[in-house]
Amino acid sequence: MTLPTASRVYDERETEGADPWSIDLERIQFSPYFSRLSAVTQVVSPSISGAPVHNRLTHSLKVSAIARVVALQLNTRAGRDVCNPTVVEAAAYAHDLGHPPFGHLGETTLDRLARTELGLTDGFEGNAQTYRILTALDVVENAPRGLNLTAAVRAASAKYPWSPSVSAAEIERIGPPRGIRRAPDGAYRVHKYSVYDIDADDLAHAREGMDAEPLRQTIEGAVMDLADDIAYSVHDVDDFYRAGILDHAPIAAEFRGWLDDVLEWRTRDDAEVRAELVPGAALERLRRKMRRDDPWVADDEAFLAAVSDVDAELVTDLLARPFDGSLTAERRLASFTDRWIRRFQDSAQLRPLDTPRSGPVALSPWAWHHVEVLKFVHKRFVLSRPDLAIQQRGMSRILARSVRALGEWLDDDLDRARTPRRLRELIALAREQYAALPAERRPTDAEAETLARSRGIVDYVASLTDAQAFTLSEAISGRADRLWSLGQRL
Repeated sequence: MTLPTASRVYDERETEGADPWSIDLERIQFSPYFSRLSAVTQVVSPSISGAPVHNRLTHSLKVSAIARVVALQLNTRAGRDVCNPTVVEAAAYAHDLGHPPFGHLGETTLDRLARTELGLTDGFEGNAQTYRILTALDVVENAPRGLNLTAAVRAASAKYPWSPSVSAAEIERIGPPRGIRRAPDGAYRVHKYSVYDIDADDLAHAREGMDAEPLRQTIEGAVMDLADDIAYSVHDVDDFYRAGILDHAPIAAEFRGWLDDVLEWRTRDDAEVRAELVPGAALERLRRKMRRDDPWVADDEAFLAAVSDVDAELVTDLLARPFDGSLTAERRLASFTDRWIRRFQDSAQLRPLDTPRSGPVALSPWAWHHVEVLKFVHKRFVLSRPDLAIQQRGMSRILARSVRALGEWLDDDLDRARTPRRLRELIALAREQYAALPAERRPTDAEAETLARSRGIVDYVASLTDAQAFTLSEAISGRADRLWSLGQRL
């Protein structure tokens, strides 16, 4: 396995004595898009929980730290350099740049608006928006657009290295990778992707010469991906315990409800399990989903071990004692977090590409099951909370109001010239990109104008912080009470 290439899109003078990947890392770290992540929700806003919780920036810092350790461990075990730790670190810093205001709720809302109201068939996807920021929207002095990163870092930042227009023939050659599923009608559904159609040629160029099969992550991209999973599974539990959001009683009931009747759960048919609401049913649905989606690694005994371990170490040992802010509670939580992260880091291993849903680096089957069960805890007992759902519906309306109002403003012949300059620049950039597409994929001038307008609106709204999105929505709807509250960014 060779180290990744250092080629850039545009020629420029390198800083003397600095390796090109370190320059990339600094460009991402110093980017205003990276700084913005400190004000973007990870899962729940601190204003909701009443306690300090991770935002997208602190999450990215921890993903980067985990990813670098995994990369160095892989090199030590292999006895040679199989993974560039600086490239991994840069990809980890970049991986959440594309997240819009309000976390995954914002992503879902913008995707729906992009497809159903703005005519963008490639929608909105946080991973694809990340790639767009790196290669088109952000700026650096010596390049006409984008940060002019090396091919290695651009390729590593693509967690799902394809566009939504990936052909069925490409998928058939290897089988559907993670992020693409085959529907009952036989068609493939692209749920996750790391590049919009407008930016697909750049990713194809970045992957030329990479040691990666078609539709496969580079080794650095795979390490970034699993580090994200590790941080997500452990630190979100840390957040919710610290904030008092994780209620011990229903979680304990769910785990005991499944563990006490393991064999009996396996005898029930799928329809019965889907309809069941008693404790234990949600864990059984998770077990069946894992077997259905990832049969190459899902194992009933490994799942039982994961549920038992999480029950013992999280539910019984940690959650049974509420977090009270004492040093004793902090020490207990730190011990839990450190122990699980080390386990997961140590389990990362190079693996042959013997299955379409596995990358070149993967967690061991033991660790993979444990990560899935930890993620289940916050999905089931945090994301499904009615109070969070109410808040999220309001956040969705904030984004929808802004997108629609900006579109109406652009359609106003008498006042179009006063739309935000940044919005007009983003539309002009998208128009330029559509015009530069190969003839067989290039839209007509009229189509390009409509698409550029739509993509520019999405790029503009997606680049806001949570607070800026709220302020824009209020102001553009005539509800702002302070003229200068919008800030320079808008």
